[in-house]
Amino acid sequence: MFHLGELQELQIVKLVDFGAYLAELDAEEKVLLPAKQLPAGAKVGDRLEVFLYRDSQDRMIATLREPLLMLGQVAELQVVSVSRMGAFLDWGLEKDLFLPYRQQTKRVKEGEKVLVSLYVDKSSRLCATMNVYHELRTDAPYRVGDEVEGIAYEQSEKFGIFVAVDGIYSAIIPRHEVYGEVAVGDHLHARVTKVREDGRLNLSVREKAYMQMYPDMERILELLKSYGGVLPFTEKADPEVIRRETDMSKSEFKRAVGHLYKQRKIQIEEGKIRLAEEKGKV
Repeated sequence: MFHLGELQELQIVKLVDFGAYLAELDAEEKVLLPAKQLPAGAKVGDRLEVFLYRDSQDRMIATLREPLLMLGQVAELQVVSVSRMGAFLDWGLEKDLFLPYRQQTKRVKEGEKVLVSLYVDKSSRLCATMNVYHELRTDAPYRVGDEVEGIAYEQSEKFGIFVAVDGIYSAIIPRHEVYGEVAVGDHLHARVTKVREDGRLNLSVREKAYMQMYPDMERILELLKSYGGVLPFTEKADPEVIRRETDMSKSEFKRAVGHLYKQRKIQIEEGKIRLAEEKGKV
């Protein structure tokens, strides 16, 4: 039995001018390995490890090339072209890998790299999907506090940003930890905040509280200047207002405002925060 999308060891059962036919022992079904792929001196009876896929005419074909992506794996591949039906990715074989529009978590562009996995469609063809959640591993070696690198592969207004840590481990930046602009395809540096019971990781792209406070204070001062020195809300505002305007949680905003107030850099009034006048200025 042939296994599409995987490496498989097969035996040469017949040599022809245009290549060699391969099969499993005593099996009638055969697959062609083209002549340009055939090793020098190959003979009937030799066993070769090949990858099976379908060529441009949808015929099963073997190759000695190992693709950049196989079934059960996740890989970042480059978009080589975009058509009305979807996109085509370079996966190291002669025939580019098709990524249908319905399998894209965002519209991709030529030249960019996308994180994908492989699946067999209803026509028994190998295709790519950006819905990689079920192919990511849940046995990451990381612990709370570890710093990790990952790729954002899907956004959810309800849950947050889904991330593939090291391109292979399942993780999420929960909605309340999402700050600033994060787009699908972004490479992220994050910190593990929780290892869930199912093995998946919770991440944060912000520093620990005591390290993040000073950048937050600077952000508030810059925001005050952009508002002409008066911010039309305080730490008592609705959390969604604070998050929308500052990219901070209510507790982070309150902590930074408190330190600015202690340093006498701001004045807190009824419903407003005002930039304190610098001494010596009229």
